[in-house]
Amino acid sequence: MAISQKSAEFLIQSRLADAEQGDIDALFELGVSYSTGRGGVAVDLIEAHKFFNLAALNGDTRGQHCRAEISIEMTAREIAEAQRSARAWLAATGGMTARHAA
Repeated sequence: MAISQKSAEFLIQSRLADAEQGDIDALFELGVSYSTGRGGVAVDLIEAHKFFNLAALNGDTRGQHCRAEISIEMTAREIAEAQRSARAWLAATGGMTARHAA
């Protein structure tokens, strides 16, 4: 059964909200969604790398492995853009590691 675009957008917005609160699983799941198109999301390796990178920075080994896997398919410029995007996310959310220690 195909997921509706509205449902896909809701799922992403929900996971983004969780990720902004420091939910490492949400970061990883966003990376999976963007790398595979799961849940009706358009495949976007730059966004996927960003979220895998953020999960990895918070100690998620799955994020480290997936980031390395998709990096093979990306140009150096795309990886640099993903890293800039990850830094911007950290600046906007105030980082996550300390806030996730619940």
